[in-house]
Amino acid sequence: MKQAAVRDAVLAWLSAHERDMLRLLEEVVNIDSQSSDKEGVDKVGAVFRAHLERAGIATEQFPLKNNGDCLLAKVPGSAGPDRPHVLLLGHMDTVFPSGTGAQRPYRAEGGIAYGPGVADMKAGLVMNTFVAQAFAEIGGNKTPIHVFYTGDEEIASPSSLELTLAMARGAATVLNAEPGRPSGNVVVARKGGIFIDFEVEGVAAHAGANHEKGASAIEALARKIIDLHALTNKATGVTTNVGTLRGGVTVNMVAPHATAQLDVRFPIEVDQDQLYRRIQNIIEEQVPARTSGRITKEGRFLPLFETDASRKLLADYTQAAREVGFSVTGEFTGGCADSGFTASVGAPTLCATGPVGGDVHTPKEYCRIDTLVPRAQAAALTILTRDKL
Repeated sequence: MKQAAVRDAVLAWLSAHERDMLRLLEEVVNIDSQSSDKEGVDKVGAVFRAHLERAGIATEQFPLKNNGDCLLAKVPGSAGPDRPHVLLLGHMDTVFPSGTGAQRPYRAEGGIAYGPGVADMKAGLVMNTFVAQAFAEIGGNKTPIHVFYTGDEEIASPSSLELTLAMARGAATVLNAEPGRPSGNVVVARKGGIFIDFEVEGVAAHAGANHEKGASAIEALARKIIDLHALTNKATGVTTNVGTLRGGVTVNMVAPHATAQLDVRFPIEVDQDQLYRRIQNIIEEQVPARTSGRITKEGRFLPLFETDASRKLLADYTQAAREVGFSVTGEFTGGCADSGFTASVGAPTLCATGPVGGDVHTPKEYCRIDTLVPRAQAAALTILTRDKL
């Protein structure tokens, strides 16, 4: 089949399957899949795996102990398995705790879909799945298409990182289906990030009778929070935020223990190792006396950066978008994603190619239904354009 015929057939197939996309989107949005909920993430993966296998697409599951299993789907290319592949990437985990799906399940009204993770990024996963299915049924793609589903991206991909790097090595194209920006744009550059859990130890004492014998872990934590937040620097683009904290036992006890979680973002120009050392020094500083702090867990995202190859990919995607009726350009965001990892191994990467959405990580999260098919079509046309390389 000539490429023009393949193009027309793929576009028509995707347009004809909008209702099927929305049914699958509703099903997976209503499954709670917070990063820490391995069972929930695996349920989402099982839904996608069953759908893919019914469509005749080969899948492989990668069992992981602490987080949701990863899933890989492959659509062969006519040029053979040795040709560099296209990687369609996305994550199944969300930030929303168990029970959220029952409290505010998927709903669609006025052309907008709502629900936990509807934009970030279950709509993108649905889109990737149907792009793969379109080529599996119609054929015509010279380049093999690999679709990879991870389950821990929201917590910096501690279990899936090495798998993602392996999937990206040798890829000619990576399209990460994070939600399209509210403007409709895609993302060409992102900040890197460090997520840090830390704890502070103090000395317990009666808060009234023996106050002087205690050393408050909560006071120590408060001092550290002030110092950590002071690292935020608009000029350099560094931001720090302690997003959660817990501590103490009861109101009349000097707190012997406290914990917190720190989010750090930085652009590629910043020396992340030097920044990390400053953070570590603040956390481990023994102020007040007889208190101590230590890092208990951490995860890192690498920045996504532009290259000549990624700029060419953006040009190809931009042209594909024009062909299906929308305009798009690339923009920078302070958010982190797995696209930074894929770029780090030299794979030309474009991020936020998923359906357009906004208010992510909030109860107002939404996805524009009218962008589901066009964004799928743009991804498919980009794959066909990259076939010529």
